[in-house]
Amino acid sequence: MFTQTKTLSLRDRVLRSPLVDLLTGPHGVDRYTELVEPTWTLGDCRAKVVAVRRQTPRSVTLTLEPNAAFAAGPALRAGQHVNVTVEVDGRQQTRCYSPANAEGDRLVELTVGVHDKGVVSRHLFRNARPGMVLGLDVVGGDFTLPTQRPRNILFVSGGSGITPVLSMVRTLVREGADSDVTFIHYSRTAEEACYRLELDALSGVRVLHGYSREADAGDLTGYFGPEHLVDAPAPDAVFVCGPPALVDAVRAHYPDASFESFVPPVFEVPTEASGGTVAFADSGVEVTDDGRSLLEQAEAAGLTPQSGCRMGICHTCTRRKTSGAVKNRITGAVSAADEEDVQICVSVPVGDVELAL
Repeated sequence: MFTQTKTLSLRDRVLRSPLVDLLTGPHGVDRYTELVEPTWTLGDCRAKVVAVRRQTPRSVTLTLEPNAAFAAGPALRAGQHVNVTVEVDGRQQTRCYSPANAEGDRLVELTVGVHDKGVVSRHLFRNARPGMVLGLDVVGGDFTLPTQRPRNILFVSGGSGITPVLSMVRTLVREGADSDVTFIHYSRTAEEACYRLELDALSGVRVLHGYSREADAGDLTGYFGPEHLVDAPAPDAVFVCGPPALVDAVRAHYPDASFESFVPPVFEVPTEASGGTVAFADSGVEVTDDGRSLLEQAEAAGLTPQSGCRMGICHTCTRRKTSGAVKNRITGAVSAADEEDVQICVSVPVGDVELAL
């Protein structure tokens, strides 16, 4: 992450000049400067890929250099996530990823685990290269270290869920924090364990590996359980990120653990939909509610609303509901207020609904 300063470069002072903006109207200066260098924009947050590593057979690690527009936004805290946008087969796709770099870094490091049906993850694994430009926006998330660093900390991660946890550990190591840190990471095999060599070399951090498909190759056998914590001190704080089963297992032992999971929840379509009318007002399209999310029903109707994580985290799909009631499938909350923003990936209609879409 860039450190924001009060001194602007000559290029930025020129680009921000009202005269330059006037001369480049009606499109504005960004549409011209991006022809020279795609990241030279004032309004659009972007980043250039400066390094690519395929450190495991099922992951790709990208080092990104964000532009000034991203740097001017909120500072990235260890554990938070960003929205990454990439064009795949002519369509913009947005996904949430948690950077692995420590707080204060000028560059952003993303490690993307490849999913068999992952449109973006497979595209980046196959095609990412230095010089590629990605959209990079919306720093957010509450999965972060407290300002007052805990004395004894337990980190648990599974698969690509290692990235926000590693960001926290890297931050603590850089700070020289006086914390007793235990880091448990689970993966299918040693070959698929991201950052394995770096973790083993960390000074002052107790690292344990568990491999679900190579039981004898790791430090731990089987899935997470109290027996994996025999030699660890009682933690003051617990952070876990990974598949839901891992998160649930850790929280069963530590109910107050901070947790995050980027695996989309599985929703069943109700046997009885509301039968109301879903009106996509801007497009002049109306459908009869079939019980699926507003995003799925819009896509089934031939519309292409922007979306990202499809699990209620990134807010990319947020649209204005002008009337009607919707239910959030994650929280169960029902809202009937007119003129409100809703996340259409996790919202289902309750009767007639009209969207500005």
